[in-house]
Amino acid sequence: MKTPFDVILAPVLSEKAYAQYAAGKYTFWVHPDANRTEVKNAVEKAFNVKVVKVNIANVRGKKKRLGRFLGKRPDRKKAIVTVAEGQKIEALEGLI
Repeated sequence: MKTPFDVILAPVLSEKAYAQYAAGKYTFWVHPDANRTEVKNAVEKAFNVKVVKVNIANVRGKKKRLGRFLGKRPDRKKAIVTVAEGQKIEALEGLI
């Protein structure tokens, strides 16, 4: 059985993600095998909020090079979670 913290890996800390906090949208990096239902249940259990909507995006890793050596960052999955009107996740409000 998966715990909420097996599904939710970390919050996305960017200006774009932080700008959506006012609209009740929070962005998380999630496990690559997680689906919408697992993400919804994990956020509701971990942060004690009612989730209205979950959008998921697969983010491809960028190709990077250091001199003559070529490498690639890992692929990741991002979830944008919309919480019910009037609710917010207090743990994420003061991070940025």
